[in-house]
Amino acid sequence: MGEIEQRPTPGSRLGAPENSGISTLEHGQKPPPTPSGKLMSIKIQMLDDTQEAFEVPQRAPGKVLLDAVCNHLNLVEGDYFGLEFPDHKKITVWLDLLKPIVKQIRRPKHVVVKFVVKFFPPDHTQLQEELTRYLFALQVKQDLAQGRLTCNDTSAALLISHIVQSEIGDFDEASDREHLAKNKYIPQQDALEDKIVEFHHNHIGQTPAESDFQLLEIARRLEMYGIRLHPAKDREGTKINLAVANTGILVFQGFTKINAFNWAKVRKLSFKRKRFLIKLRPDSNSSYQDTLEFLMASRDFCKSFWKICVEHHAFFRLFEEPKPKPKPVLFSRGSSFRFSGRTQKQVLDYVKEGGHKKVQFERKHSKIHSIRSLAMQPAEPNSEVPKQAQQSASLTLGEGADSPGGQSCQQGKELKVSTEECGPHQSPALQKSPVGNKKADGAIKATMEEEEEVVKDRTQQSKPQPPQPSTGSLTGSPHLSELSINSQGGAVPTSVILSPNLSPDTKQASPLVSPLLNDQPCPRTDDEEEGRRKKFPTDKAYFIAKEVSTTERTYLKDLEVITSWFQSAVSKEDSMPETLKSLIFPNFEPLHKFHTNFLKEIEQRLALWEGRSNAHNKGDCQRIGDVMLKNIQAMKQLAAHLWKHGEALEALETSIRSSRRLENLCRDFELQKVCYLPLNTFLLRPLHRLMHYKQVLERLCKYHPPGDADFRDCRAALAEITEMVVQLHGTMIKMENFQKLHELKKDLIGIDNLVIPGREFIRLGSLSKLSGKGLQQRMFFLFNDVLLYTSRGLTASNQFKVHGQLPLYGMTIEQSEEEWGVPHCLTLRGQRQSIIVAASSRSEMEKWVEDIQMAIDLAEKSSGPTPEFLASSPPDNKSPDEAAAADQESEDDLSASRTSLERQAPHRGNTMVHVCWHRNTSVSMVDFSVAVENQLSGNLLRKFKNSNGWQKLWVVFTNFCLFFYKSHQDNHPLASLPLLGYSLTIPSESEDIHKDYVFKLHFKSHVYYFRAESEYTFERWMDVIRSATSSASRAHVLSHKESHVY
Repeated sequence: MGEIEQRPTPGSRLGAPENSGISTLEHGQKPPPTPSGKLMSIKIQMLDDTQEAFEVPQRAPGKVLLDAVCNHLNLVEGDYFGLEFPDHKKITVWLDLLKPIVKQIRRPKHVVVKFVVKFFPPDHTQLQEELTRYLFALQVKQDLAQGRLTCNDTSAALLISHIVQSEIGDFDEASDREHLAKNKYIPQQDALEDKIVEFHHNHIGQTPAESDFQLLEIARRLEMYGIRLHPAKDREGTKINLAVANTGILVFQGFTKINAFNWAKVRKLSFKRKRFLIKLRPDSNSSYQDTLEFLMASRDFCKSFWKICVEHHAFFRLFEEPKPKPKPVLFSRGSSFRFSGRTQKQVLDYVKEGGHKKVQFERKHSKIHSIRSLAMQPAEPNSEVPKQAQQSASLTLGEGADSPGGQSCQQGKELKVSTEECGPHQSPALQKSPVGNKKADGAIKATMEEEEEVVKDRTQQSKPQPPQPSTGSLTGSPHLSELSINSQGGAVPTSVILSPNLSPDTKQASPLVSPLLNDQPCPRTDDEEEGRRKKFPTDKAYFIAKEVSTTERTYLKDLEVITSWFQSAVSKEDSMPETLKSLIFPNFEPLHKFHTNFLKEIEQRLALWEGRSNAHNKGDCQRIGDVMLKNIQAMKQLAAHLWKHGEALEALETSIRSSRRLENLCRDFELQKVCYLPLNTFLLRPLHRLMHYKQVLERLCKYHPPGDADFRDCRAALAEITEMVVQLHGTMIKMENFQKLHELKKDLIGIDNLVIPGREFIRLGSLSKLSGKGLQQRMFFLFNDVLLYTSRGLTASNQFKVHGQLPLYGMTIEQSEEEWGVPHCLTLRGQRQSIIVAASSRSEMEKWVEDIQMAIDLAEKSSGPTPEFLASSPPDNKSPDEAAAADQESEDDLSASRTSLERQAPHRGNTMVHVCWHRNTSVSMVDFSVAVENQLSGNLLRKFKNSNGWQKLWVVFTNFCLFFYKSHQDNHPLASLPLLGYSLTIPSESEDIHKDYVFKLHFKSHVYYFRAESEYTFERWMDVIRSATSSASRAHVLSHKESHVY
């Protein structure tokens, strides 16, 4: 039972070319050669019940037949589908794409192969093509008729009403009853006929494409959606059914789900004869045994189910197709089966690239001709997606995004799932219930201890939970197998906390351990406040519009930092050149004036909206698209000012280098409370704001059905803002890297020329360096050409002194835990120096390994070695012991050995570098890019662990940090809370938080509760905070630039 580790390539994190494996319909790639020889005819039954005959060579693999069917249908997203047939033992099995067809189908003339849906994604909005959704709708229709998709009468009637709408069009009672008499969609349909007709009356004006979408929206919430039951028995002999889904393995008793084993819980899958074995990860709080055993009818049934599990895990959890097993020299052991084809992520990436031609298709059962309606609108991939129903799936959080570690997949007789699996948001775990006193499935509590590293995985049995309102479409995230699911998620370990063995040799009080979050004289809320809040509109569109208003307030305050506060500081001292003044302030003042008026219009519209919240029909006041469209069109007139912001940033940094007075002015200004972020960050705020408008409009377009009065304006506004974002895309990427390099320069001493053309920042973070004196904490900075390591001295400047550099050209990296006896240990071998480092956890180690290896590969492809750029600490050829002595000596003399760039001046002690130092973690440039996208502000109620009342605060989330204000009118925050290292959960029953929409933040002994005003705002805060409490998921890590593609 040999196994193969399946890990995304290091280059996939930041854009290096990669082999995408075997592709089913990849544009520009040749399929495997089709064997010549005698042809055989195979009958394929399509989802619309027609039969087609395909002739393929007898020795051709199954993939040739599947490709032929997909080509016949002009199906781009064919990877979701498969071919199933009864084998010689009458067991229904899937056609193996790698084995010759003749070895699988013994008598092809007497066998009908069915073309059906094989992989059901968690969210139908991930299906980009109208044809794909149509075929999925046909599968739902087929499952209803065959009794596999069980549901209550109301859901069945609603599903059938959408099928009828797509087939015969708008409601006509006589036509409806005639059509229902001729077509039986479900057993005992006659009893539901009146209800079906009643529901169909509500669908007037709905196109077939919209009907398909609504059908899938309802079906995906049903417990039996996409489920194929496999009879089995447990150890006690009780009859059960096993099934596999995108989230993991499910256990049913009859048609009721009684258990779920999330992929993150499963360590290994295997079978032995008739026994199917699930090996779980160790969990002291679980009542399950380490290995679960199920008995199936025969070995063939058991192996068939095991193969389906292998394929589902690979399709939904891996980034690319698993590589083939090396052939054994003498004996083969176990199965050679492996998944073949594109993974879901590869399918989504390919369709988004648009490397295919959209064509017409015909609906066999529909009287309405249908075209892929998005062919003329490539910039709006979801514009045809109608409003989603109010009941959606639960929100999940957890470790997936925090762990770019490996996916290991055994391609033998067992499937081995790695501890940290990919997934943007592929995070199994916290399922959110809007009722604060209800415990979510698998809620994770990570306790942080001072004396030892603790990882606690508190998994629980999955319990049925009521569906919750949707957070909107998640089409933009390529890897979402555990988002938008019902109660199929589980729990995984979430936080790996630092061991004191990896802490610095000189213990210091961390300013981040106890954030400044003391009680402020803020108004306390009571039941009257709660009653007043509940009178506001509950429409999701209202809360989206309100988000525009709250974030616009913060954006105006950020503009005022430049137009008012910084301009005032500059005017008091004659230190800034007039050319620089004319480049910065005249380009910010028109934006401030424009957005002041924009905010007034939004607030006026919200006031009208709230005043008419009891109206039965939406009026002109209950919409926001027209306001957005009008102002975004006007904003295009200000594009010339936006183009100048990158130039202004470069000019400011150039002037700072040449003028000590201006440098002192900017440094002093950054120490003021009003400048709560690095100064150069405010210069890029207008570019970031465009992206926020785009995200809001995308949510509105996904929420509104195409027939809604606001949909057309929202879609037009989205097209306008997308055009602006695309035009400024290149400038934004370049300026974000430029800004980050200059921000890091302020935190480092001992460097002459950190900012040079072509240098790109990749990752910074805390690692422990092994020397003769043991492990000593160091800060490492990885760029695309060099790796720096530094230490933090006891100086007033709070800066990090560079100890050395390792050019990446010619460097090798290897894991050396066994050699040195240190967990998570790496050896970095440069051409002239080698160092041994240890990470705080395996996930941290894997992030560093991938990024360093990718950077090494890129450095090898460059022109040659990077020139030295340190002002001091020249490279040496010391042994590890000598290097350790040199490190200790330089630390002791830190205050005496200074370069020309270092000054004994106050410095910000809460920058991201310091947060990573104190929390012993790391952050990549991709994480910063994600943080730029995830900014939010608004009112929250805050409660401490031991306090009784709730305080109302204005909270701004940006730059991995929560900033707290007494009200939105305040000019500077009262306190801030850096979130790296914090765990995000919802309160358990034992915490007695009997309130709705409450989430919890905790780190070591620090616990904070926050309460939102609505389901939508709760989910938005959870989404953006999750992006800061864990590193970017692998869906964002494909390349630095891809994270900015809008």
